[in-house]
Amino acid sequence: MKAIRRFTVRPVLPDTLRPLSDLARNLRWSWHAETRELFRSVDPDGWRAAGGDPVRLLGSVPAARLAELAADEDFLGRLAAAAGDLDDYLHRPRWYQEQHGDLPAGIAYFSPEFGINAALPQYSGGLGILAGDHLKSASDLGVPLTGVGLLYRHGYFRQTLSREGWQQEHYPVLDPHELPLTLLREEDGTPARVSLALPGGRALHAHIWVAQVGRVPLLMLDSDVEENQPGERDVTDRLYGGGSEHRLLQEMLLGIGGVRAVRTHCRLTGAPAPEVFHTNEGHAGLLGLERIRELAGEGLAFDEALEAVRAGTVFTTHTPVPAGIDRFDRDLIGRHFGEGGELPGVDVQRILALGTETYPGGTPGLFNMAVMGLRLAQRANGVSTLHGAVSREMFAGLWPGFDPEEVPITSVTNGVHAPTWVAPEVDRLGPDPAPAELWQLRRTLREQLVGEVRDRLRASWRQRGAVTAELGWIDSVLDPDVLTIGFARRVPSYKRLTLMLRDPERLTRLLLHPTQPVQIVVAGKAHPADDGGKRLVQELVRFADDPKVRHRIVFLPDYGMAMARTLYPGCDVWLNNPLRPLEACGTSGMKAALNGCLNLSVLDGWWDEWFDPDFGWAIPTADGAPSEDRRDDLEAHALYELIEDRVAPRFYDRGDSGVPERWTEMVRRTLTNLGPKVLADRMVRQYVERLYAPAARAHRALDHDRARELAAWKARVRAAWPEVAVDHVEAGEECGVVELGATLALRVRAALGPLRPEDVEVQAVAGRVDTDDRIGDARICTLKPTGGPDLEGRWCFEGPLALDRTGSFGCTVRILPAHRLLATGADLGLVALPTESTGEGAGVLMR
Repeated sequence: MKAIRRFTVRPVLPDTLRPLSDLARNLRWSWHAETRELFRSVDPDGWRAAGGDPVRLLGSVPAARLAELAADEDFLGRLAAAAGDLDDYLHRPRWYQEQHGDLPAGIAYFSPEFGINAALPQYSGGLGILAGDHLKSASDLGVPLTGVGLLYRHGYFRQTLSREGWQQEHYPVLDPHELPLTLLREEDGTPARVSLALPGGRALHAHIWVAQVGRVPLLMLDSDVEENQPGERDVTDRLYGGGSEHRLLQEMLLGIGGVRAVRTHCRLTGAPAPEVFHTNEGHAGLLGLERIRELAGEGLAFDEALEAVRAGTVFTTHTPVPAGIDRFDRDLIGRHFGEGGELPGVDVQRILALGTETYPGGTPGLFNMAVMGLRLAQRANGVSTLHGAVSREMFAGLWPGFDPEEVPITSVTNGVHAPTWVAPEVDRLGPDPAPAELWQLRRTLREQLVGEVRDRLRASWRQRGAVTAELGWIDSVLDPDVLTIGFARRVPSYKRLTLMLRDPERLTRLLLHPTQPVQIVVAGKAHPADDGGKRLVQELVRFADDPKVRHRIVFLPDYGMAMARTLYPGCDVWLNNPLRPLEACGTSGMKAALNGCLNLSVLDGWWDEWFDPDFGWAIPTADGAPSEDRRDDLEAHALYELIEDRVAPRFYDRGDSGVPERWTEMVRRTLTNLGPKVLADRMVRQYVERLYAPAARAHRALDHDRARELAAWKARVRAAWPEVAVDHVEAGEECGVVELGATLALRVRAALGPLRPEDVEVQAVAGRVDTDDRIGDARICTLKPTGGPDLEGRWCFEGPLALDRTGSFGCTVRILPAHRLLATGADLGLVALPTESTGEGAGVLMR
C-alpha cells in the first residue's frame, strides 16, 4: 500500500543533547571534521545509512541510544566543545571585520544553484559548486553575505545506466522538513511569503527556506505551496527543467522574488540591507528590474533608478559560448512584464531594450539575459584571466569603438573551498613531508578510491540488472599500485568526454601496458535533454564494459559531491581536455591539486593561467586545424603521447627506495606552491577588494539627487555625441625616426557640440604597433584643455607624450565621456576617433 500523507517524525532530544540540533542545522558541519566525527559517534551505522547527513541521522536514532548518550560524560564534553567552537566561529571577528576602509554592510549573492553538500542536492555542476564554495569561504572570512537561490523539490536528477549503458534520470522528491533547512516565519508564526503577479490575474507565491551555511544565510524560494495553482506549484520542481516559459518563471522568482525575500529576511532578522547585489550568471539578472521598481516607488524615473541600481551591482559571467546564455522570445518577456504582469510602473519597452542584442550578428527578436546583466551592472567579471579575455571579445559589440581589451569586464579566477575538498589525510600532512611519506599517502588515498569504485560499480551493475554471480570480476577492478587518472564533470560536447577513445586500440595498449599500466576513473552527467551528451556517455560505458579492459577503466554513474570527495584525492592525475577556449575556469582540477593530484590538461581556464611543469602537463592544442575531427585527432594523439612518454614513465621511475622521487617532488610543489592560489578564500578576498568594496562606495555616492544628476548628464551626452569629433591632430616632432626618451608635444583640436571640456576626456593612446598599425600594450595619457573655444567653436587640448620604448611606435587620440560618477570611460560605450582627414593620418606613426 502507498501512503497518502507523509510526515517527518523527529525524536525529542534530552535537554543535555539539544546542542546537537543546532549543530545539525548549521551546514558548517559539512566542512568541519570534528563536528562530523561527533555525529558519526552517535550511531556509526546510522551515519552511513544517512549518507553523512546529521539531520537524517537524528531523525532515526533510537530513544534508548539518545538516553545512553545523555548520560555519557565523555560524549557530553565533546558536544559542549563542538557547540562552543561553533558559537565562537559565528561570533568572533574574522578577516572581514579586521579590514580597514568602508566595506559594504551587506552583500546579496544570487545564483540558480548552490552545491553546499550532498545532503542538500541543489546543484548540477561547476556553477553550483562554485557558488557553494563562495558562501563557505565568505563565512570563514566573515563577509556579510546572504545567498539567494531556489529550492528545487526534485533537485537536479539522479543518474543510473541501462543494461546498454544509456543514461537514465530519476527525480526523487525532497522533503524540506528532512533537510537542514528552517522555514522563515513572520512574527506571528505564519510562513513568510513573496508573491509575483502573472498574466491573466494569476499569481506565483513562494515560501522562504533558510539554510545556515556557517555565518551565511542561504535563502531558498519554494513555489510548492498550497496558495499556488498546479502550474505555479511546479515552478521550482527541478533544476534546469521545463520549457522556455518555465525557465523564465524560475528566473523571475529567483531575481525579482529573491530581492523581495532578502527584504523580508532583513525585516524579520534585523540583518543589514545589502549595499551590493551580486548576480552569479544571467539567470538571476532580473533582480535589477525589481530594484528599479523599488526606486521608482521612491520617486526616481527609470533612467535615474537604472543608474542607482548599476552602481551597486556586480555581474559574473561563467559561459564562454553564446549557446550557454539564456535567451527568451521578446513577446514572452513583454507578456510577463506588460499590462497586468510584474513590475507595475516600469515601462516594458525599457525592460525589453535592456536585453536587446544591439551588436552585429545579434538577434533582435530575442531577449538576452547576459546582455541585460551587463547593462544592469556597473562591474562585471569572468572567472579566469583567459575567460575574462574571451568574455571581452564575446561582448565587445556592446561597446562599439573600443578594442576588446578595453571592454569593462575584468576577471576574478575561481577558487575552491579547501576544508570541503581536502582529504583529512592530506590535511594532517606536516609542512615539509619526506618523499616516502608523500608516496605512502598517495597509495593510501588510491587504495580508498579503489574500494569506493568497487562498491559503486557493484551497485551500478545491480541497477543495470546484473546478479551477484555475474559480478565476481569487480573484486579485481583497479589496482592501488597503478597510475590512476580521473576525469569527472558535466558532459556537454565541448568538454570532450570521449577524446580518450579517439584511438581505442592505443588507449587499450596504455591501459594494459605490461610494466607501466594506466587506469582511468570516469564520471559525469549529461543534461536530460541532451541526447548527444547521452550518446557520449554510452560510448564511454560500452568501452569500459569490455571484459578485456574493464578492470582498468570504469564509468561511475551519479557523479556528485559525495563521490567527488573520494575521487579527487584518490587520483594521481586529473585529466581535462576541453575545446580551448571554451572552459571558463574548470575548478575540478583545482580540487584535485589541493590533494596532491597532478593536472594533465589543455591550457584553458585556470590551467592556462597557472600552469607550471612542477604541477603537471599541458596538452598541446591544434587551434588552426582544418576541421573539428582533425583537431580531435591531433589533440588525442598528443594526449596519448604525453601519458605514454612522460606521465607514466615518471610515475613508475622508482629508485632503490621504491619511491618515484621526481613524481613526489611534483606532488610536494603542487601542494605548497599551487595550493594557495586555487583557494576560494583568495577568490572571495579579491571579490571584496576589487568589486564589492568599489560597488558599495559607488552605491553610497549615488543617492537620489546624484542619480538624477548622472542620468540627466548621460542623456545630454548621448544626445550631443554625434557632434563630438577629433578635428585635427598635430605632433611637435616630424614623423619618422626619433630617439628614445624624446617627447612629442601633442595638440588636438576637438569639436564638442554643446558639451564642454569637463564633460569629456581627450586621451592620447600610444604603444608599439604591429604590421597592420594596431597599437598593442597601450599607454594612455590625458590631454588638458587650453583656453576657451576658437571662432569655430573648437576646443584645443595639449599634452606631452614621452617616447619611452624602442621599435615601431604609434599614437592616436580619442575622446571619451567623463564624469566623476562613472566607473570607467567605456561606461556609455561612446568614443570619438580620428578620421583619415583629421591630420597626420589616424594619428602619429613612427618606424
